[in-house]
Amino acid sequence: MMLTGPSVAARSGTARQLVILCHGYGSDGNDLISLAPYWQRTMPDAAFIAPNAPEPCDGNPMGYQWFPIARLDPTEIARGVAAAAPVLDRFIDEQLSLRGLDGSQLALVGFSQGTMMALHAGLRRSVPPACIVGYSGALAVPERLSGEMTGAPPILMIHGDADDMLPVSRMHEAVQALGEAGLPVQWHVSPGLGHGIDQTGLELGARFIADAFAGRLRSAASVR
Repeated sequence: MMLTGPSVAARSGTARQLVILCHGYGSDGNDLISLAPYWQRTMPDAAFIAPNAPEPCDGNPMGYQWFPIARLDPTEIARGVAAAAPVLDRFIDEQLSLRGLDGSQLALVGFSQGTMMALHAGLRRSVPPACIVGYSGALAVPERLSGEMTGAPPILMIHGDADDMLPVSRMHEAVQALGEAGLPVQWHVSPGLGHGIDQTGLELGARFIADAFAGRLRSAASVR
């Protein structure tokens, strides 16, 4: 299965980094590719691509899903990420190869269900990404993380405290599990924000990814 989705070329004309954006349940790549014009200001050498998830969405026929999810059931999520991860992995490999880049020049960004995918796939790749940023998301199968992860890329988790789709407690649970697995994780809670991305989250994500690409996060291990 081949994933496709909107992309934005590097502002400088030469892609030296790649940012892959994984959208949430029922959405599509057009949702997150809208971050690219803002982030290009601080990352002119980064190309951006936002694949549409592999399946039409059960709950929204106009959108896509990485896996079916009727409720936040751990077994359902575990089965879903395991099935979808190889598809995302192949897409990542293809996109890096097309641009002559390796995994260290990759940033994975997810929103909601896309955060689950970015964390699951990114932490199990043979060459870890430069960083992972997760908005309004959660960590799938935390109990398997220590035994399956292949690297320790820096991670930033951002969540609104008024999120009624995925409560902010899911972010705190993810941060705790990631930290316990020895991963360098930072986090931010946006007051009054629902299931979305605000200006502060946009700015924090841009700075974090730019710092990761510049090698400034390699020794970071702070939780805030």
